[in-house]
Amino acid sequence: MALQDKYKEMLDYANANQVSNLQVREQNNVLYVDGTAPTESVKDQLWNIYQKIDPDMRAGDLVMNIQVGQSQPSAATYTVKAGDSLSKIASLYPGIGWKDIFEANKDQITNPDLIHPGQVLKIPSK
Repeated sequence: MALQDKYKEMLDYANANQVSNLQVREQNNVLYVDGTAPTESVKDQLWNIYQKIDPDMRAGDLVMNIQVGQSQPSAATYTVKAGDSLSKIASLYPGIGWKDIFEANKDQITNPDLIHPGQVLKIPSK
């Protein structure tokens, strides 16, 4: 039985649950599975499926290297007030320049000199 068939349930679960950079290769009768799980629970479930297929984990035919992706911190936001400029806003966030804010908000700012009170701008992390 091909190893990819043996571990099909686990591989299908990885694909269905957005394990990114999933790489599966068979070499010298060992299946190598690498990737990045979106959450710790997805990674744990992959191991649970493996343990169900090979309860004692004695077959020695699988090497699984699954990392957990780092969740992106929620971006800070800033609501533009009268008299604000990107430079003035940037000065409130050490390490952030006006160009950084402009780049992060190109979906709503076409000219960095034209921002309007009430706009909610994303403030990128350093």
